[in-house]
Amino acid sequence: MIRRLPSGKYRLYSESRDPRTGKRRNLGTFETRAAAVQHEREVQFFKRRVPGAARRPRSR
Repeated sequence: MIRRLPSGKYRLYSESRDPRTGKRRNLGTFETRAAAVQHEREVQFFKRRVPGAARRPRSR
């Protein structure tokens, strides 16, 4: 989730809330919305990546 701050910058927040505090995790602050969207895509890529997939030999 991307929100615009009063300073004019953009902040990327986690979609899920922290059960202890009820707040969303700050995933970074960016000068432009495009930079925030790019970082969100990077976060999603690494979140769904299979660990060790690059090192594992392919099965035939």
